[in-house]
Amino acid sequence: MLKKIINYCKACYDELAHKTTWPTRKELTHSAVVVLSASLIIALVVWAMDFVFKSFMSLVYPA
Repeated sequence: MLKKIINYCKACYDELAHKTTWPTRKELTHSAVVVLSASLIIALVVWAMDFVFKSFMSLVYPA
């Protein structure tokens, strides 16, 4: 059982160290900017929808 665990750990290390292609710093930065931009756009859309819905509901149900 212990031998299976050790072999599994060795195989995992070998795959991560030698068979995996890691992104360059430039690719990683570009991906992070894309994700950040998309997140901000989605947040703004949700905020706008919430504002419109709140305004509409305040017309329907005046306080």
